[in-house]
Amino acid sequence: MSLELFDLSGKIALVTGSGRGIGFTIAEGLGEAGAAIVANCVNEQRLSEAVKTFSKKGIKAYGYAFDVTRPAQIKQNVAAMEKQVGPIDILVNNAGIQIRGSLEDFDEDDWRRIMDVNLTGAFLVSKYVVKSMIKRKSGKIINICSLQSELARPTIAPYAASKGGLKMLTKAMATEWGKYNIQVNGLGPGYIITDITKPLVEDKKFNSWLCERAPAGRWGTPSDLVGGAIFLASKASDYVNGHILYIDGGMLSCV
Repeated sequence: MSLELFDLSGKIALVTGSGRGIGFTIAEGLGEAGAAIVANCVNEQRLSEAVKTFSKKGIKAYGYAFDVTRPAQIKQNVAAMEKQVGPIDILVNNAGIQIRGSLEDFDEDDWRRIMDVNLTGAFLVSKYVVKSMIKRKSGKIINICSLQSELARPTIAPYAASKGGLKMLTKAMATEWGKYNIQVNGLGPGYIITDITKPLVEDKKFNSWLCERAPAGRWGTPSDLVGGAIFLASKASDYVNGHILYIDGGMLSCV
């Protein structure tokens, strides 16, 4: 009986930025738990390939290409998916970018782009998806935060600022929407092997530091995040709200 708490059968999950990487793997995991997946990214070819991959695995999947920083696109696509697929039960705000550079020389346009995608994008997509959740008095929103929601390191100040803001946006959403039986939580990956972290993985000095620093003694993989995502998307977390679940191999627990 307890396993039924994690069953997502009959649910519809929208995962932004799910054409590859963490978003793809989380979408796949939610689909394997029974949810129908609404995949999203701005690259239509990559999106089509992701949907095909999900479908081959027996996951009911749909694709909607839109930019999470464009309100008109979001509004139009959310209306379309609700009409064509059904109301969204689970929203995973995963879309994000990273641009590295020293803070004193950081380009202002790059700063705005990071904030627009990583922080404002989560607000905008949630704004349009949550309206149906409020009417139905039911919903799950998962914001993909980061270890950098708590800790900074050189060359990623804008990213850390955006993810710190997303942590507090998560708590604010939970505060405002909890009365509608909507749970809003964050998933905070540590150092996960993705295209974004590839330069760090290939940096022998950094790789050695990380493996010595993390109690787990290794990098994380996107699949390490799936269990946490299913928990936060399922009935198992019905009394969990405004929480950030860090999946970081223990890095926040030690110095």
